[in-house]
Amino acid sequence: MKLKGKVAVVTGGGRGLGRAYVLHLAKLGADVVINDIDLNAAAEYNEALSAATVMEEVEALGCRALGIQADVTNKDAVDAMFEEALGAFGRIDILVNNAGGALHTPPNNSAAEADIDHYKYTMDLNLTSCILCCQAASRPMKEQRSGKIVNVSSQAGLTSGHNGGFVGYKVAKAGVAHYTRVLAAELGPYNINVNSIAPGWILSSRAVAGGRDSEESRARLLPQIPLRRLGTPEDCAKAVEFLVTDLSDYVTGQCIPVCGGVVAWG
Repeated sequence: MKLKGKVAVVTGGGRGLGRAYVLHLAKLGADVVINDIDLNAAAEYNEALSAATVMEEVEALGCRALGIQADVTNKDAVDAMFEEALGAFGRIDILVNNAGGALHTPPNNSAAEADIDHYKYTMDLNLTSCILCCQAASRPMKEQRSGKIVNVSSQAGLTSGHNGGFVGYKVAKAGVAHYTRVLAAELGPYNINVNSIAPGWILSSRAVAGGRDSEESRARLLPQIPLRRLGTPEDCAKAVEFLVTDLSDYVTGQCIPVCGGVVAWG
């Protein structure tokens, strides 16, 4: 129960990787604010819950939970969410910025020819939302002179993929990693650690629904992964555990790939 007495906010926590972070933090003793644009998002990909809602799953683990349905690309909604969280729990110790994704991708999404409206949408979904939540969380964290922020970048934000596709998502997630470094430099004097993780090919419910666990997909992806397996949401949750507990007290401004070795410098 390393996080007993701590309060965590997880965006995009209604399903998939976000839900894995929520439950892992609760197992460590944290009370959790679960944000999603749809708190029943798990139903979209038939992700089985152990209770009626993710909030009830947290409460079954002996921790308090607060669900807040809000669009984190909207500044007013983000500010209201953090005010509600502070009103309910009195403090915020941990922020996990998980909301995002490569959604509604048009057929032509190349670096040279991408549709600019979709590019802006993707940047807002992945980068602007991260910045808005970090700004809102940093205010109470600076006052209490402590905090742990984990932003979720992506393997796609660290490598080109050797092609020009998915440019908005790649650039947005690269922005998340670099914003993390800039924010860490600013908040370090307040005893606030800011880091990010970069998940690789993870078997989230949305990815599985999209065919990532198929024979064809495995045959294509596994040879590119040194550990020769696809990742699980729990693999990423364990990295988050490292970054929000005392194990990482002297780590800030870093981006840790959780990718089985796909992102290897050198």
